[in-house]
Amino acid sequence: MLKILLPTIMLVPTIWAVPTKHLWSTALSYSLLISLTSLTWLKSSAESGWSFLSPYMATDPLSTPLLALTCWLLPLMILASQNHTASEPSSRQRTYITLLTSLQIFLIMAFGATEMIMFYIMFEATLIPTLVIITRWGNQTERLNAGTYFLFYTLAGSLPLLVALLLLQNSTGTLSLLTLQYAPSLQLSSFADKLWWAGCLLAFLVKMPLYGAHLWLPKAHVEAPIAGSMVLAAVLLKLGGYGMMRMMIMLEPLTKELSYPFIIFALWGVIMTGSICLRQTDLKSLIAYSSVSHMGLVAAGILIQTPWGFTGALILMIAHGLTSSALFCLANTNYERTHSRTMVLARGLQMVLPLMTAWWFIASLANLALPPLPNLMGELMIITSLLHWSWWTIALTGAGTLITAGYSLYMFLMTQRGPLPAHIMSLDPTHSREHLLLALHLLPLILLITKPELIWGWTA
Repeated sequence: MLKILLPTIMLVPTIWAVPTKHLWSTALSYSLLISLTSLTWLKSSAESGWSFLSPYMATDPLSTPLLALTCWLLPLMILASQNHTASEPSSRQRTYITLLTSLQIFLIMAFGATEMIMFYIMFEATLIPTLVIITRWGNQTERLNAGTYFLFYTLAGSLPLLVALLLLQNSTGTLSLLTLQYAPSLQLSSFADKLWWAGCLLAFLVKMPLYGAHLWLPKAHVEAPIAGSMVLAAVLLKLGGYGMMRMMIMLEPLTKELSYPFIIFALWGVIMTGSICLRQTDLKSLIAYSSVSHMGLVAAGILIQTPWGFTGALILMIAHGLTSSALFCLANTNYERTHSRTMVLARGLQMVLPLMTAWWFIASLANLALPPLPNLMGELMIITSLLHWSWWTIALTGAGTLITAGYSLYMFLMTQRGPLPAHIMSLDPTHSREHLLLALHLLPLILLITKPELIWGWTA
């Protein structure tokens, strides 16, 4: 655990000590080394459950894929941000990379924590760098509003969780994940117990976000700079799903009665946000709403608590992390050239940037869950387990997947096909930096087809 965490912490003084001309190359190569080393986590022994054990930090088959995804994303964010911050003074560029690194430190400690309070503190700590990135480096004046939404939604959701955890500490005497799974299940009968149950899950459902508590997400995504969007879509939303999977063990046997409205909300959200995507004019907003739709499936898969549901949720979280991050990078390459996120103003780009269109095509197909990609594997497992729970869900999930295919194709056709608008005179050619960035997003996704057991969690 420390062989990844300590180099990540030491990246901060490195960023401030290195000469300006080597800043981006040093930060990139260093973080890429860390992310390649972090892949060693994936070959842990799945039989024993927990590995790399210390009393506070450990990994198991559930947290390992998320940790690897977190480390994989830092070099990609550095690659994507280089053009965006190139015009700024070097101290601001250093601050920017430092914030991204601190985000990775908090996330490693959140996913690796075995103590629930430590997980909670790190869960909250990720707010600060993200908030600074959104409010300081966002593109439009709306960014302060978006930051306020982001902050208050998350804080209001997670205060009940803190109270719930302290109550749990009082009743069981421990908050360690290693021992909590063996604690006797609480006899939850009174109304206060039901409130406790809701308090435990509310923070994670807001973070995911569940449809109804999702209003902060499109705002935050649209206003954030490229690295902010990438880390939000790829890792911060996954904190919610991971936290839910960890808390579910302790919430028995109450979940069976209380989870119905949340599952219905989640599945209704899949259809609603998909329909919102079909009439979006703003490219980043469309990708942000599609994240809400995918996370609705994940929330439903976790709440019905079957091994298949959990596995499907974890696979879909990893696949969605890589796909939506790639889509945000593509949207950013368009934005850097046309300075507009409105799809009507920047269309027909296949005529000018044909190789970019190939990346758009692969990413759009991954977003609509093309077989044999992990996206489809995750969605199918969740849909199967939902169908076993109640066959009525096929109407909601079926319509959801249909609409997903619809808006993914709409996004691809709007941005790439058709005649080039007359006002687009000259565009920069694509850079090899951008092609490398997209290759590093989509190659892991394609390679996971061959070895899905790396990311299917506890089922193996």
